[in-house]
Amino acid sequence: MMSRRCLAAALAASAATLCAPGVLAQTSDYPARPIKLIVPFAAGGSTDMVARLLADKMGAVLGKAVVVDNKGGAGGSLGADAIAKAAPDGYTIGMATVSTHGSNPAIYAKLPYHAVKDFAPITNVMAVPSVFVVHPSVPAKSMKEFIALAKANPGKYSFASPGNGSLGHANIENFMDLAGIELMHVPYKGAGQAVNDALAGVVNAMTDNLPSTLPHIKGDKLRPLAVLALKRSPVLPDVPTYTELGFPEMGDGGWFGLVAPAGTPAPIIKKLNEAAHKAMKMPDYVEKMHGISGEPMANSPEQFAKQIDAAIARYQRVARKANIRLD
Repeated sequence: MMSRRCLAAALAASAATLCAPGVLAQTSDYPARPIKLIVPFAAGGSTDMVARLLADKMGAVLGKAVVVDNKGGAGGSLGADAIAKAAPDGYTIGMATVSTHGSNPAIYAKLPYHAVKDFAPITNVMAVPSVFVVHPSVPAKSMKEFIALAKANPGKYSFASPGNGSLGHANIENFMDLAGIELMHVPYKGAGQAVNDALAGVVNAMTDNLPSTLPHIKGDKLRPLAVLALKRSPVLPDVPTYTELGFPEMGDGGWFGLVAPAGTPAPIIKKLNEAAHKAMKMPDYVEKMHGISGEPMANSPEQFAKQIDAAIARYQRVARKANIRLD
């Protein structure tokens, strides 16, 4: 344990560093060059879409470009680690998701980063619902009917996920536990393969982000039974939320937020938070956000930190119940 005298000395040294002329100049002139925004997933996915929309508008607010850098792999862990290990100077920030800062910390025994200690939350940005869908060949028009089918035929119906330990896997394991049903898990190497086999009827069901699934729903190639969100989606007004169906423990759906490496000066975090909030109020941003089924979720760094803590705690419970643990 650190003595009170040592602790006081450490705090004094930290304050002196923050107040040093070089640091003050750095934060007052920030940003003096483009900012890199790391997306821990491949281009074209939901996280990438949100990041590029936000980067464009934040760049206009800050007067310097915000450049998206995709670093996919290992379920978002590689990119999250790159954010955590970047210099804490405000010139590298990143996207945090329910995967990188919720299910991954709960499921993976050996992550290269600590989802809480290694990051400085900036703000949550957007909530995007996920949707549970079945192939049209499944004789269920509602979730109530699907649950009845699954209970009558334990293990007969299958669900696809982007891989063992993925967010999609964890969410359906949670649902199976809450609904008292047994489905057969079919893990894939990525969401693309999972969607393709769901469309072909090779697997009976899956859960995925609504923006990437919506075209298939509109084309009657997949049937939506439930959305994981705080409220019904305007693009699927007839599809109930899990909470409406009696499963509030499923949570409030996916979100996308901004984080910086731990140790990034508070004035820079404040400036980034304010810039993001201004960007999220721009009419063009709002229009495009609704176009991908998103809802605004702007908040303070402290509030976002609490959301991250809550997500980790929720998926720790899921992982324990479903015995999901990966090295």
